[in-house]
Amino acid sequence: MADSLSPTRIQEWRDRHYNATVVDLRLIHDELMIIRIRPDEPFPQFSGGQYTVIGLGNWEPRTSDTQAEQLSEKELKKVVKRAYSISCPVLANGKLVAAHDMDYLEFYIALVRVADRKPPALTPRLFALNSGDRLFLGGKITGHYTLEQVADDDDVILLATGTGEAPHNAMLAELLQREHRGKIVSAVCVRYRSDLAYLDTHKQVVADNPTYAYCPMTTREPENLDDAHPDYVGKQYLQKFITSGELEDALGHPLNPAKTHVFLCGNPAMIGIPEINDGQRVYPQPTGVIEILEQRGLQADETGEPGNIHFEKYW
Repeated sequence: MADSLSPTRIQEWRDRHYNATVVDLRLIHDELMIIRIRPDEPFPQFSGGQYTVIGLGNWEPRTSDTQAEQLSEKELKKVVKRAYSISCPVLANGKLVAAHDMDYLEFYIALVRVADRKPPALTPRLFALNSGDRLFLGGKITGHYTLEQVADDDDVILLATGTGEAPHNAMLAELLQREHRGKIVSAVCVRYRSDLAYLDTHKQVVADNPTYAYCPMTTREPENLDDAHPDYVGKQYLQKFITSGELEDALGHPLNPAKTHVFLCGNPAMIGIPEINDGQRVYPQPTGVIEILEQRGLQADETGEPGNIHFEKYW
């Protein structure tokens, strides 16, 4: 075991498996980061909303205060890989960018400290990285969660929880670059304001683009929990954002199913994917966004039947 973890052996494994370099890593806080990774070879053209794979060897160190793991010598030699949606800085030096125009890929990642079945393998190692470190990056970028069906004058609504905002940032950059004529609304639900890593960027985009609205919301700030707080609003969820009329306020007009595409990314409970039972749609409880939107005339994607509600669940 000692020999298998010698610096020489570890470097051999890194040289064998790794094909990319961390060029920038920004810790938003202890459990949230934006990381930029440059592959050794140019990556293929891709669309906003797609994903690729990130990997690190089990021999790499883990950040502190995460669930301990016990690995065999055979397991230590393996590279653990997970799929991550590609994000986008949206702005660089005040100008619009698109993810596929850069020589690096940006990812928005939350640390998983503890998991139910087995210790989390990848994020504790990602959070131990520094700029200049090496890692594995998949050579294929794929996924059907894209803007392919969106017409130039359609309204686009991007609803996310937490780091589910990542693919929506890439979509936003793509829409703005192609001078999309329809209204764009991006709303994200997080626990605390400190979880809004891209807030300043979105404020600038809103200032520069009258057709864009950004609607962040929280669930665990004092004004969410304390009904005596002078600014008390209760817990803010995307479902309520729709049913309260706030979404249509952000759009500036009533929801038009014929000219609207909605993208949902993040917590499956927020999305609320229905099952088909004897030809009937059975929605999960508590009520998710799909049920609310389908009651308003929109239709979720189904196998072989594209709709105008598109979704990507994160676990």
